Amino acid sequence: MTNTTTQADLHAEPMLRPAIQVLERANTLLNVLAAHNQSMSLKTLADLAGLNISTTHRILNDLVLARMIDRPSTGQYQLGMRFLELGNLVKERLNIRDVALPIMRILHQKTRQTINLSVRQEDEIIYVERAYSEHSGMQVVRAIGGRAPLHLTSVGKLFLAQFDKNALLSYASRTLLKAQTKNSLSTLEKLNKELEWVHLHHYSRDREELEMGVSCMAAGIFDDSHQMVAGLSISAPADRVQEAWVPLLQDAAHHISKLMGYTASQKSAPSALDFD
Repeated sequence: MTNTTTQADLHAEPMLRPAIQVLERANTLLNVLAAHNQSMSLKTLADLAGLNISTTHRILNDLVLARMIDRPSTGQYQLGMRFLELGNLVKERLNIRDVALPIMRILHQKTRQTINLSVRQEDEIIYVERAYSEHSGMQVVRAIGGRAPLHLTSVGKLFLAQFDKNALLSYASRTLLKAQTKNSLSTLEKLNKELEWVHLHHYSRDREELEMGVSCMAAGIFDDSHQMVAGLSISAPADRVQEAWVPLLQDAAHHISKLMGYTASQKSAPSALDFD
């Protein structure tokens, strides 16, 4: 299916314009190519970029020399392999803690509650970063580096929701779904019902299942291959949890995912947080 990207679409979001005009034009051409999954002709590129053919041809030739653009056949252009090389370099240098922490601090400012970043290691999650203050009204029990079983935590449930039936059965067999509190999900029936809820609502909750008096909500963080690589969660006293935090949490997790290279399959709703 052919995209119908227009010049207006390419500049839908306000942005600073380059001081050098040729760079702005080159960027526009690259954006046009990026919006299509097939090679394009010189005339089509010029029309969509709003440039005359001679200008477009000169810029494309320079981009070909820089390996930013390839010519798969005469008169056809597509993005070049140089972007793959540069993208892999950027990916290797990404540290999810460095990427997430500024967003976590903003989320903490909005909610005044403890914000956690967690990753999975085998049958547990590990807390790798945290944003909190002494005014949250809750003692931070699980310090950075702390661990907890997947089925007892909001982030852990997000990872379990990615499991197929056999993997989930295997997890239950290994861990015996041991309980920590009276609210813990200690049977496969209860866990399956909870994971169905997670699939339906696209976030998860821990309702005093790990620690009495503490509740959490979590949203997943995804990378450029659409794999869940971490979870972002809000921890709060159980009697202070607010539904208004859900869109803030989801926006924050989505923004971190975008910074990790994730691209959503559909247009995102306006953000409830200001990340600038």
